[in-house]
Amino acid sequence: MGGKNKQRTKGNVRPSSSGQAAELLAKERGTVPGFIGFGTSQSDLGYVPAVQGAEEIDSLVDADFRMVLRKLSKRDVITKLKATQEFGAMCKEREAEIVKGVLPYWSRIYCKISLDNDRRVREATQQAFEQLILKVKKHLAPYLKSIMGYWLIAQCDTYSPAASAAQVAFVKAFPSSKQSEALVFCRDEVLNVLQDHLLKETADTLSDPQTVPEEEREAKFFRILTCSLLALKKLLCTLPKHENHSLEEKLMPLLCQQKFWKYSKHSVPQVRSAFFELVSALCQYLPESIKLEGPRVCPAVLLSIDDSDAVVCPALWEAILYIVATIEDCWRHVNAKKGVLPKLWIMLREGGRGLATVIYPNLLPFISKVPPGITEPKLDFYRAFFSSIIQGLSSERAISSQSECSAIITAFTECLRYAMLQSIGEEDEQKQIQEMLIYDQLIPLIDAVFKETRLQNGSLFYQMADTLSSWEMKAETLNDDGSAEVFQRVLLNFWDSLLKLCVLHVDMVVADEKSLVAISCLLQTLHNPESSKKPSKRKTIKIRFTDEDESEKNSECRKPTEVTSNSESEILADTPHISLLRKQSLEDLVCRLAELSIVYINEQTSDQHLKFLSALLGSFSSNRVFQVLLEEENENTTQAVSHENVKPQHENPSVQFLHQKVITWLKEDWRKDTDFLVDILCSILNCCNSSTERKSILDDLTKMDLKWNIFLQIIQKACSSSVKHLLVCDWLKGDILGEKLVMLADDLCYVGLKTTAALSESYSSEKWTLLSLVLSQHVRNEFLIGESYVERIIDNLQAALSKARDLSEAGNTEPSVSFICDVASSFFSSVKGCLLMPSSEDLLFTIFQLCAQSQDTTHLPDLLVRKLKHTWLSGMNSLVHQLGLLQKQSTFLHKSALWVKNQIQFSPLDIKSLEVLISAIHDLLTKLLETGQLSGYLVGAYIGYITPNISEWEKLRESLSTEWLHRPLLEGRLSMNHEHSGANVKLCDTVKLPSHLCTGALLSKIVLFVLENGVAFENHDVERKKMDGIIAELLYSLQWIEELENPPCLLLEFLNMLQVMNITYEKLSALSNKINLLQILFNRSKESGRLWSLTMAKLIKTDSIAACQIRDLYKTTDGFFPLTEGNLHSVQSLSPFLLEDEKEELVIQCTAKLMVCMETELSSTDGAFGFLAILNSCLTNGNIDCRGLLSGILKIMITWKNDNEDIFLFSCNLKKSSPLLLGFNIEVMRYLPLVLKHSTTPLADNEWDFILCSMMAWLETTSENHSLYQVPLVQIFACVSCDLASTFSAYFQEATPEVMENLPVNLISEWKEFFSEGIHNLLLPLLVKVTGENKLASEKSFQNSILMSLGEALTYISKDQLLSHKLPAKFVAGQKTNLPDKLQTLLNTLSPLLLFQARPVQVAVYHMLYKLMPELPTFDDEDLKSYGEEEEESTLSPPAALMSVLATQELLLESILESVPVGEFAMVQPLSDEFCLVLGYLLTWKLVLTFFKAASSQLRALYSQYLRRTKSLNKLLYHLFRLMPENPVFSGPASEVPNKETKTFFTEEVHLDVKATGVLSSQIPHLACSVYHITLKDLPAMVRLWWNSCEKRVFNVVDKFTSKYVSNVLSLQEISSVQSSTQLFNGMTVKARSATREVIATYSVDDIFIELIIQLPPNYPLGSITVESGKRVGVAVQQWRNWMLQLSTYLTHQNGSIMEGLALWKNNVDKRFEGVEDCMICFSVIHGSNYSLPKKACRTCKKKFHSACLYKWFTSSNKSTCPLCRETFF
Repeated sequence: MGGKNKQRTKGNVRPSSSGQAAELLAKERGTVPGFIGFGTSQSDLGYVPAVQGAEEIDSLVDADFRMVLRKLSKRDVITKLKATQEFGAMCKEREAEIVKGVLPYWSRIYCKISLDNDRRVREATQQAFEQLILKVKKHLAPYLKSIMGYWLIAQCDTYSPAASAAQVAFVKAFPSSKQSEALVFCRDEVLNVLQDHLLKETADTLSDPQTVPEEEREAKFFRILTCSLLALKKLLCTLPKHENHSLEEKLMPLLCQQKFWKYSKHSVPQVRSAFFELVSALCQYLPESIKLEGPRVCPAVLLSIDDSDAVVCPALWEAILYIVATIEDCWRHVNAKKGVLPKLWIMLREGGRGLATVIYPNLLPFISKVPPGITEPKLDFYRAFFSSIIQGLSSERAISSQSECSAIITAFTECLRYAMLQSIGEEDEQKQIQEMLIYDQLIPLIDAVFKETRLQNGSLFYQMADTLSSWEMKAETLNDDGSAEVFQRVLLNFWDSLLKLCVLHVDMVVADEKSLVAISCLLQTLHNPESSKKPSKRKTIKIRFTDEDESEKNSECRKPTEVTSNSESEILADTPHISLLRKQSLEDLVCRLAELSIVYINEQTSDQHLKFLSALLGSFSSNRVFQVLLEEENENTTQAVSHENVKPQHENPSVQFLHQKVITWLKEDWRKDTDFLVDILCSILNCCNSSTERKSILDDLTKMDLKWNIFLQIIQKACSSSVKHLLVCDWLKGDILGEKLVMLADDLCYVGLKTTAALSESYSSEKWTLLSLVLSQHVRNEFLIGESYVERIIDNLQAALSKARDLSEAGNTEPSVSFICDVASSFFSSVKGCLLMPSSEDLLFTIFQLCAQSQDTTHLPDLLVRKLKHTWLSGMNSLVHQLGLLQKQSTFLHKSALWVKNQIQFSPLDIKSLEVLISAIHDLLTKLLETGQLSGYLVGAYIGYITPNISEWEKLRESLSTEWLHRPLLEGRLSMNHEHSGANVKLCDTVKLPSHLCTGALLSKIVLFVLENGVAFENHDVERKKMDGIIAELLYSLQWIEELENPPCLLLEFLNMLQVMNITYEKLSALSNKINLLQILFNRSKESGRLWSLTMAKLIKTDSIAACQIRDLYKTTDGFFPLTEGNLHSVQSLSPFLLEDEKEELVIQCTAKLMVCMETELSSTDGAFGFLAILNSCLTNGNIDCRGLLSGILKIMITWKNDNEDIFLFSCNLKKSSPLLLGFNIEVMRYLPLVLKHSTTPLADNEWDFILCSMMAWLETTSENHSLYQVPLVQIFACVSCDLASTFSAYFQEATPEVMENLPVNLISEWKEFFSEGIHNLLLPLLVKVTGENKLASEKSFQNSILMSLGEALTYISKDQLLSHKLPAKFVAGQKTNLPDKLQTLLNTLSPLLLFQARPVQVAVYHMLYKLMPELPTFDDEDLKSYGEEEEESTLSPPAALMSVLATQELLLESILESVPVGEFAMVQPLSDEFCLVLGYLLTWKLVLTFFKAASSQLRALYSQYLRRTKSLNKLLYHLFRLMPENPVFSGPASEVPNKETKTFFTEEVHLDVKATGVLSSQIPHLACSVYHITLKDLPAMVRLWWNSCEKRVFNVVDKFTSKYVSNVLSLQEISSVQSSTQLFNGMTVKARSATREVIATYSVDDIFIELIIQLPPNYPLGSITVESGKRVGVAVQQWRNWMLQLSTYLTHQNGSIMEGLALWKNNVDKRFEGVEDCMICFSVIHGSNYSLPKKACRTCKKKFHSACLYKWFTSSNKSTCPLCRETFF
C-alpha cells in the first residue's frame, strides 16, 4: 500500500493495491459502484475506478480523457475549471466511440462537480455535459438514474448561467414531449437524492471539514437546500397529473418531517423563498396532501405574513393566497386576531417596508378570502385596515418612490370599492361603514395628497375618477335592492366632503400654491379622466368585481371621445362621457372655488388664487362660471368700470370679464409671469360666440400697449393646439398684427445698428423669438401670418444684414446679427418652400456673403461666424429641397456665382480670405449634389457663371509679374531677343494674392470636387474640356510660382494652402485627362510660348509621358518652322523629352538653315538666333552624333565675324545695342562650350583663337557695362560671358594629358600667360566695383545671378594671380601688420566682402582668401623674436583685416542669437539677411582656423593668447552650439563611409559652391559642424578651457554632443595621422593602436629607455589625455614622474596634435640631457605656451626661470622675492 514517494508513470491512472481491493469488493457485491466513496455524502474526493473488470473498462478510456478526469478530481478551482472546459472540447472533437468509454466515470464525477463551490466550475460542467450529450445521445440512458437528481438540482442552480446551461443540456437530451417521461423513469432516484439533501445532509457531510472552510461549507449547504426545494417544485410541475397519486405516497415521509416545515423560519432568505414556492406548488398539484398537513402548513405560511425580505416576499404572498384558497379551514390552525392581522397592520403602517409593489396587489384577494368571523366587527376591521394603509402611504420610503405610491393607492381604492360593495344596505352598521369610508378614509387620503407634493404624482386622482364612475353607474342603475339610493347618498357625501376640503384649502389669504395646483389637477382629472391618463409601460392587473360586469360592458360600448392634451380648453357641455351627477356637482364645486378665488384676487391681489382661477377656467370655461365671477365682481364694486376702447355692455359674460378684469391684469407692468393670464384669455375666447368676436377682441388687444411676451404666448399656445389655433387664426392672418410685427422687425434690426450702446429692450430675446415663431411655424402648410407680411419681415432682416456687413466695427452688429441668424435659421429649416419668395433668396445671398468673407473683412467673432454658417447651410437645405421638387431656377445661385467671380478677379484677397471663400463654395456645391438628377445641370451652370471667358483669362495672366522670366532665360530653357513686356510688379512687398492664382485655385477646387463626386453633365465632353482648361490655368499659376527665384512668403503660404486643401499637382493630373490636358498646353505653348511652354514641360516630366505621346502632339518637326516665339519656346521645352533621332533631325535642319542664313536675318527669331537657340537646347539635353556639324557651324560664325564684326558685341558699349543683337550674342556664347563638349574632331588654331579672343572681348564688354546690369538682357549677357570664362578655366585646369596632346602647341602657355591672367584682371576689379555700387544685393534679384556667375569665375583664380593683382591700394589707419602692401591691400579689399549680403560674393571671397591663408604666418615668423622675452603673456593678432570683420560679425550675431539658449538649434532661413551674416561669420572663422593651422607652434601660442584675451573663441563656441543641429545626420550624396556607419556632418566634408547646387537649408548646420570639428582639431586646449568654465547645463550639452558625434571621428583622425606621419625623431619612435585609441612613444638615449602610453578619452579632446607608464630604464622615479607630468601638461594645454606635443616633450627632455636646468616654477625646460628656455637668473641662488613663470609668480604671490631662495629678485 506504500510507495507514496515512488515515481509514477505519466498517464498511468491505475492504482496499486487499493485498486485490487476495490475489484474484490465489486465482485463480492455483484454491483458496479463506479467510484468508491461517492455516496450521497460526496465526502470522498478521490478518483478511484472500482468497477468490475476495471482493467478492461480502463483500457476503453482514451489516455487524454484519463488525464482530464484525473484533473477533475483535484481541489484547485482553476485546475477543475480548465479540465472541465478541456473535457467539453474533447467531447466535441473526439469520435463517439471514444467518448462513450468515459460515461461510467463521468456519471459519478458529474454528481460531484455539478455541486462545486465555484460557480464557474458548475457552469462549465453543464456546458461540457451538453457536448457529451450531443456526442453520446441515447447511450446516456444506462446512467440516467444516477445523474438525474443532480441534473434537476443543477437546473435550479442559484447562479443563473449555470442553471441555464443545465436546462439547455436537458432540452438537448430530451425533446419537450419526452421530458416528463424521463423524470417519471427516474422519479424514485430523484426523490431519494432530494429527500436526502433536505432531511439528512448537513454542511459537514456535504463538504470535508478538514479541507473546506466553515463559511464555504455552509454556503454550499444552503445553496443545495435551496436548489433541492426548487428541484422538488420543478419535479411536481413537470410530472404528468396521473403520477400525482403515486407521488403523494413518495412525499409523505418528507411532509411528515417537522424539519421540513421548519424551513419556513430558516435564516437564509433563499431557502425560505424556495420553501414557499414549493408550498404553492404542493397546493396546486397535491391539494389533498396539503390539506392533511394543514396544522403544520398554515402556521408555517400565515404566521410568516410579516416577512419583509425582498427575496422571500413574492413567494410568500403567492403561498398565502394558495393556502387561504386551498385550505378552507386554514384559520382554525392560527389565531388570526393575535398572530396574523396584527402583523399585517404593522406591515401596512410601514408602507410595505419597501415591497409595496409586491404586497399591496395581493391585499384585495386576501381580504376577500378572510371569513366574516375573522372580520367582525367589520367597522373596526375596515377602519384598522384602511387607516394602516393611509399611515403607510405617509412613510418616507413610500413617498419617495412613485411606483410604491401608485401600488398603495391602487390597492386602497380597490379595497375601498370592495368594502363599499360589501357594505351596501340601509342598516346602521352599513351606513356607519359607508360614512367611515368616505369621511374617515377617502377624504383624509385626498387631503394628504393635497398637502404632500410627492404624492400628487401618484395615481389617486385617476383611481378616484374610476371609482366615481363605478359608483355613478350604480347610482343611475335602478335595482330592486335599493342600491342606487345608497350610492347616490355615498356620492352626495363625497361631493359635500370634497367641497368642504377644497374650500378649506382655497379660503386662505396665503394659500399653498402646491395644494391649489393639486386641487385643479383633481378637478381636471374628474372632469376628463381619459385625457389625463398617462400611458403605462407596465402591464397592470385590473380587478373587476362580479356585480360590475354589466356596467363595464355598458361603458365599453360607448363611443370613444377624442383625446386632447391637458392644455386644451374644452367646454363642459361638450363632454358626453361625464355623468349628469358628476357634471352638476363639479360645476357647483368649480363655481364655489372660482367665487372664493376672485374675492382673494380683488382684496389681496393674490397671485396664487389668480393662477388657480386660470387653471379652473382652463378646464371649465363655461358661461356659468364667468357669470359667477361677474356677480362677485359686481357685488364688491360700487361703481362700474368702464373701458375707453370697449363698448360699455356685452351680452357674453366672458367678454365682460375680459374687459373688467383681464385687460387690467395684462397691463400690469410689474407682472413678469403672464402665461396663466393668456390661459384665461384662451378660456374667454373659447366662450365667444363667433370668430368675428374673437378677432375683434384680439385686434383691440394688439392696438393696446401690451408687452410683446403676451402676444408671443398667445401664438405659442395657438401653435401647440389645433383647437386654440382655430380661436385666433383670423387674428393671426389680419392686418393689424401683421403691421405690428413688421414694425417690430424694423425696430429690432436697426436700433442695434444705429447706436453703440446695446439696449436690453431692443435686443429682448422674447421679440426675436416672436419673429422667429411667426416666420418658421406652419399650420396646414400655411404661414401663421399673412405671406405679404412674412416677405416684408424677411426684407428687413436682409437689409439689416447688408448694413451690418458694411460696418467696420463688430461690437455694434453682434447682437442684431446673432438674433437675425436665429430667426433666419428657424425660418429656413421650418418653412417648406420658403425660398420661393425673392426676399428669402436675397436674405440667403446676404448670409452667404458674410460666410464667404474672412473675419478680417466682416469683423465678426468666431461664434457669430459659426452661427451664420449654420444658418446658411440651413437655407441651402431648403433651397436644394425646393429645386429638387419644383425644378425652379434659383436667382441665389446666379447672384452668388457672379459675386464670387467678382471677388476672385477684382477684389484682392489674402490667403485667409481665399480659404474661407473656397470653403464656402465647397459647402454650396456639396448641397447642390443633394438635388439628385438636377445636380449635374446646377453644378455645370454654377461653374459656367464663375469661370472667366478667354479675354478675362488673358487679362488675369497679364497681371502676373514678369519676374519669373529671369530664371528660365538665365538657365537657357527659354531664349528671347527682345525686352519682355508685362506687369513688372515687385512681389517682395505684396500682401494680396494675384487674381489669377485666386481664380485658378477656386476653380480647381470645384473641378476636383466634380471629378471626385462623379457629377454627370448633359454635355459631358464640353464640360470636361472646360475643366481641363481650368486645370491648365492652375498649372500655369503653379509654374509661375516655381520659376520665381525667391517667392515671397505669401506665395509659399498659398502653396501650403493648396496642399492642405488637397489641390495638388499629382491630384489634378491623376483626375484629369492627361492627353487632352497636354494637348491644351501644347496648343497654348505654340501660340504664346513663354510660361505655357514651361508648364507643358513640367507636366511631361511629372507624369513621365511617353515619347510617342509627345510625338503625337506635333507629328513632325517641320511643324515648328518657320520659327515664332511660341514655336521656339515649345521646341526648347520639349527638347529634354525628344528622342535622340528627333533631336539629331532638328540639329541637321537648324544647321542647314544657318548655312543659308542671310546677314540681315542673323538676330531674328526665324533666323540665326532661333536656330542657335534650338541647337543649344538639343545639344544641352542630349548626346548627339553631330558628325562634324559643330565645327562647321563654328566656321560659319568665324565667317560672320569676318564679314561684319559689329554683330558680335566685342569691347563695346551696350547702351545703344539692340535686344536682337544681345539675344544673338548670348546664343553664340552658349554654343561655344557645347563645341568643346560634343565636337569629335580637334579644333584648329584659328578656331581656338576665335573662341578665346571672343571670350575676352565679351568679358571686356561685360566689365565696361556694369552700370547697365539692371537691363535683363544685358544682365544675362554678363552672366553668360562669365559662365563662358568659368567653363574654359575649368577645361584647362582639369585637362588630362590625352586632351592636351590634341591642343595646339602653345595654347596652354597662352592660356596661362595671357587669357587666364586677362580674365582675372578684368573680373577681380569688376567684383569690387559691383559690390561697391550695390551694398544691398539681396534687394536686387538680378544682381545675385551676376554675382553668382562672376564669383564662380573668380574661384579659378590662382594664388600667384591674386598676389599680382592690380587693385587700387587700400590701407587702414592704425592697423598693425607685418604683411607686404600689396597683400595687405588685397586683404583689406576682400575681407569686408565677407559681410556682403549675397552668398555668391561671400563664398567666392572665401575661396580666394583660403588660397592666401597658408602664406600669411610666414610674415610673422620674422618678428617672432621680439615677442615673449621682455613682455609677459605676449599676444599676436591674426590678420587684422579678418579680425576687424570678425568683430563686426560678432556684434551683429549676438543681437540675433542671444535669445536662443545654448544647446537649442536655431533654424536660419536660407538666403535671408541672417543667413548671409551667419555664413560670413562661419567662413571668416574657417579662414582664421586655416591661418592658425599653418602657423608654427610658437606663433600659435601667441595667436591663441590673443583669441583668449578677446574671448572671440568663446563666443564662437557658444554660437556653434546654437547653430549645430541636435542630430547632425547627413542626407546628401557623399562618398561611402567605412563600415557603413551613419553619415553625419562631421564625417562628410562641406562643399561650398558659388552656384549652390545643394540644399541650402542644411548648409549653415553643416558649416557650423565643420567649424566645430576644425576648432576641436586645431585648438583643443582652448576648447577644453572653455568647456571647463561653462555652467553645468552647457557643460553637459557640450560633453554629450561631442562624445556622441565628434570624439570618435577626431580620435580616428589623430590615430591615423600618427600612423601615417613621416616625421622622424632622433632617438624616439612613435606607434599607434587604433583599436585601443592609444599612442605609444619609446624614447632612448644611451642607456636610458623610456616608454610612454598616451590614452585618448571617450570625449576627446574635451577630456584630459592620460599618460601611463610603460617600461623605463635608467631614470629616477621623481624625474620619471616629472616627465610624465610634463607630457600630460603639453598634451592638455598646447593647441596642436599629439605628434606636436611629443616633439615638444622630446625637445624638453633633450635639453635636460644637454645640461639645461629646469625652471623651478614650472619644472620644465621649455615653457608650455611660448616654448622659451629659462633665462631670467636670480643673482643670489643663480637659478634660472622662464619670464612668463616669474611674471605669474610675482602677480599671484604679491611679492618680488625669488621663489627658491626668497631673496629680493633684481
